[in-house]
Amino acid sequence: MYPLAAVPITTTEEIDASLTFNTFGSTGDAIPANVGLMSQLPSRRRLIPALRKTVTRHRLLFAAKTAVAAGLAWYLAPFMPGPAAAYPYYAPLGALVSMHPTVADSAKHGLQSLAGLVLGIGMAFAITTVAAPTAFAVALVVGLGVLIGGLPRLGTASEWIPMAALFVLVLGDSNAEGFSFAYVLQMGLGVAVGFAVNWLVFPPLHLDDIDPAIAGHQGALSRQLKDMAKAMQESWPPNHEAWATRSDDLSLTAAAVRTAVHQAELSAKANPRSRRRATRLPGDLSGLRTLERLTFHVQDITDVLASAIWEEGAGTVIPDSVVGNLADSLEAAAAVIDHWRDAESGELASRLAAAKDSISALSDAVAEAAAHQSPVNAPASVAMSLRRILTVVLTSE
Repeated sequence: MYPLAAVPITTTEEIDASLTFNTFGSTGDAIPANVGLMSQLPSRRRLIPALRKTVTRHRLLFAAKTAVAAGLAWYLAPFMPGPAAAYPYYAPLGALVSMHPTVADSAKHGLQSLAGLVLGIGMAFAITTVAAPTAFAVALVVGLGVLIGGLPRLGTASEWIPMAALFVLVLGDSNAEGFSFAYVLQMGLGVAVGFAVNWLVFPPLHLDDIDPAIAGHQGALSRQLKDMAKAMQESWPPNHEAWATRSDDLSLTAAAVRTAVHQAELSAKANPRSRRRATRLPGDLSGLRTLERLTFHVQDITDVLASAIWEEGAGTVIPDSVVGNLADSLEAAAAVIDHWRDAESGELASRLAAAKDSISALSDAVAEAAAHQSPVNAPASVAMSLRRILTVVLTSE
């Protein structure tokens, strides 16, 4: 054992230096100058994509409009009549609560907030007639506010009822009427300014996200069918099996399309720009319905083929004589989905014709296998789903 005085005291910096030397110096290599920055690279790699997703053009415009609305409301607040001019800070608050990514939401949430204020103020007046602002009164007004806020269809108003009641009870003091008047008037001013700015200054119209969402899901459906076609041509169980667990992923990409279309539809309401640019929405809604139907059939095919490959005794056997036709039909259906929105170019018509021929050949092979007493439930089910995919595409034109 070392005597206590002989034990070297090692600092954290010395330990780091020692580890660095043992890693690089023992091999005779020069110690990299940026070795201290290496540990920071993974976090930077995650941070930069996150910032790119957050700091978008729409977000920057929305932030600028919100800032302008709050500043304008603050500028106008001192011009309000009576005691309202003494409470200017509620005007930018009203502008803030009314600013939302769509014009319709701005109007909806702004009006709901004002409705909540009125309800909360009325409740506070009822309490102050029988009680002073004591701890019991505060508890009572907040409890009743939260209870009333639970009523259906109040929306944003439910959050403002207890808050407004508490402010009037505690801050209104002996001038509850003047404070309440100022509170509602300044908040109303802010809501009006916020809605006006959102409606007049580049009112948001979220149409740009629809095409990427549809194209992404369209590609996912096509890729799923192509991967299943490859699996049919491999020795079983196939090497490519990721497709068998992709059903939930297809549901997620379909949900992304649904969200994009719904957001675009919502942003077009009460939007002056929608008269010129939102004429595409009916077609997008029709495309969404088409994708949802296609997703259902592709998921059904996925379940059937996964059962045929990995579930023994499930009665979903695929005879060897139909495997080739099945793979060709899956590939042909994938090509149809790839060109689903290319009807004007004429490419879709040729892909549909080729797919019909492939599926007809598959049906003939299934019928022949059935004639030889082979189990054909699985390939017959897949053939039916593939026919329905073609029908969905044809009816969407």
